[in-house]
Amino acid sequence: MVDIKTGDSSIAQINEEIGEAVAHDPSEQYLTFYIEDEIYGVEILSVQEIRGWEPATEIPNAPEYIKGVINLRGTVVPITDLRCRFGIKQFEYSGITVVIIVKVQSGKSERTMGIVVDAVSDVSNFKRSDIHPAPELSENKNTAFVKGLGSAENKMVILLDINKLMNASDEADLSSVSRAVSA
Repeated sequence: MVDIKTGDSSIAQINEEIGEAVAHDPSEQYLTFYIEDEIYGVEILSVQEIRGWEPATEIPNAPEYIKGVINLRGTVVPITDLRCRFGIKQFEYSGITVVIIVKVQSGKSERTMGIVVDAVSDVSNFKRSDIHPAPELSENKNTAFVKGLGSAENKMVILLDINKLMNASDEADLSSVSRAVSA
């Protein structure tokens, strides 16, 4: 620690100490959002932009949780409703319903998708040591995309791995939606 009374440490030393502390326990930033009364988060680096809800073009025979596609500056973007995807009761979209546009790694390529959430909360920092592994409840594929649990303001935050959020069948569903729109 720095002894302020004696001035034994310079600002450069303090910055170096902070840098070393961060290197030993770096933090990760997450965009947090609400679904029902729960707080979820996705890594901020995967977020491209946040948009207000606007109706999407529905695609016939798409899974129920895929609400359709939007044209985002020339890119066809599938929109997934996380409430529906997580099996949470649906409600009418409101003025605070948003679509978070994210970049998702799919194999060696990257694709853009949108996720509908009830409302955006904040950007939160979590030290890696403060992210607890998700409890192993079962071999349920629906929890495979939970990266871990963090806490913010005395509430648990469910941290999602956006790349795992789409399992193999989801990728096939989204690929068929993209092909249907491109045809």
